[in-house]
Amino acid sequence: MTLEEIHRQQPMPAGNDWVQGAGTALHELLVSAQRRGCLTAGVYESAKLMNVDPDNVAFCVLAADQEDEGDIALQIHFTLIQAFCCENDIDIVRVNDVAKLAAIVGPSEDSGEPRDLHCILITNPNEEGWKDPDLQKLNLFCEERRNVNDWVPTITLPE
Repeated sequence: MTLEEIHRQQPMPAGNDWVQGAGTALHELLVSAQRRGCLTAGVYESAKLMNVDPDNVAFCVLAADQEDEGDIALQIHFTLIQAFCCENDIDIVRVNDVAKLAAIVGPSEDSGEPRDLHCILITNPNEEGWKDPDLQKLNLFCEERRNVNDWVPTITLPE
């Protein structure tokens, strides 16, 4: 039996409520993290942060539109970031709509320019005891997806 056959035999939860719930949780987590200053956006900025302080990274979001799928350099970066996240026990998800992500996160506060949203990291704030319920929901979602060999699940953000 192949891995694909085993994957197809896994029972799926009824309906897509759990996927929509993950999308809503991600939306709320991004808003909360940005408000707290715990959001790092950009492939290069994220790579620098992960290199300097990987223990501070709580969650990773990779985003690409359909036209980005042909960008070989971006796909190589994604592969390296995914490997790093797996090695450091950082939960990671993909989003297929950069425009929705931009609507949530918005432009850079410093310059007002659009930012690179292909990779977003949620970091742990300096505040003790910050336990975001949406982060916990997403951690549980990622754990459940790994149990059915979906190591980087795709989440759809709500409208």
